[in-house]
Amino acid sequence: MNIYCSGIGGIGLSAYAALQNADGHHVSGSDRSVSDITRDLEDQGISVFNSQDGSHIPSDTDLFVYSEAIPEDAPERLRAAELDIRQCNYFQALGELSRDYTVIAVCGTHGKSSTTAMATVMLLEAGFDPTVVVGTKIPQLDNRNWRKGKSHIFLLEACEYRGSFLNLYPDIILMTNVDGDHFDSFSSLGDYHNVYRKFIDRLPEGGTVITHGNDIECVQVTTKFIDADTYSLPALSVPGRHMQENAQLVVALADHLSIDGSVDSLKKFTGTWRRMERKGDTKSGVTVIDDYAHHPKEIAATIAATRDAYPDRRIVCLFQPHTHDRTIRFYNDFLTAFDGADIVVITDVYDARSNIENQHVDIEKFTSDIHTESRYGGTLDEAKNILCSTILQQGDVLLVLGAGDITRIATAIIETE
Repeated sequence: MNIYCSGIGGIGLSAYAALQNADGHHVSGSDRSVSDITRDLEDQGISVFNSQDGSHIPSDTDLFVYSEAIPEDAPERLRAAELDIRQCNYFQALGELSRDYTVIAVCGTHGKSSTTAMATVMLLEAGFDPTVVVGTKIPQLDNRNWRKGKSHIFLLEACEYRGSFLNLYPDIILMTNVDGDHFDSFSSLGDYHNVYRKFIDRLPEGGTVITHGNDIECVQVTTKFIDADTYSLPALSVPGRHMQENAQLVVALADHLSIDGSVDSLKKFTGTWRRMERKGDTKSGVTVIDDYAHHPKEIAATIAATRDAYPDRRIVCLFQPHTHDRTIRFYNDFLTAFDGADIVVITDVYDARSNIENQHVDIEKFTSDIHTESRYGGTLDEAKNILCSTILQQGDVLLVLGAGDITRIATAIIETE
């Protein structure tokens, strides 16, 4: 089969493309920017184009798969329609790919990637040989976000955005939390909870939900579940209570699958790409940590974990807000999210969905409203220069936070300082 993936550099679609390529299908695709992920896909023999004008879609393409970031009127989708190529989005394609497996789906507002990564380590240590799709790169997968296994188990990260995970066929669900996000897609927290109920309803007879029984919202979403809180908080090599709570779900999964030694295997979990990832130290003695956190609760948890790991050091945050809608929806929560830090620098908003956003946040007012000492930094490069010239001191810990392209600053500061 000939498959073309539009937005192939995305963390989900890139894994799908790699798996289909590994299965012997001819895969090509496009993305607007070059990245480590697209370079890795090319190393696997997948052709990746940086122009998305529709000219690169082969006329004999059997399936056109697009990421959620590709709108219906995008040139490549219009061209695929002209060629009468069957189209589906990433999660529809993932649902088709995984349907005949025993699917272990990890869902939740926060912690999906870390929990999926921990479950990957546990299953590999137990010799289960799973196929994996995860929203981050894992050291145990050769720093990739996918793995082709030979067993019947398909472990995947399931995203709720626009109800995407309703295209999946789960047998076991690990649910981290459901406190709400993506309110550009959901009208209310009740609407958000309902999509999780629909996802749980997709379980077959005898299907399993594993979640935290002390989380009131999780209990409201599902009434029949394995309570992960009956298991002790595992000791991990990565900091943070939120990581321990994610690990509880994996220990409960191991028990459900009759796997022994899960706690010992989780000690081998050393973290993942952009989840409290220690990038290194600058020449001037600043420790740089890169993290995907972009929701107020994620930010607060990451700062708390960093404070536990570095109790005697000043914590400086560089934060790139992710979409105007999210920043406005959680405005008041963001104001206290940085309370555990010493100083925060705010960059311009990452306009991931600028074509559909309804409002625009006043970023300078937002910065001044934050309770912690804060400073507006402008563009990423301007913020980097401010940090390096006037803020960072020897012995600081710099947390680079955000789901956009801010990750490049973490590396740039190490190279600059």
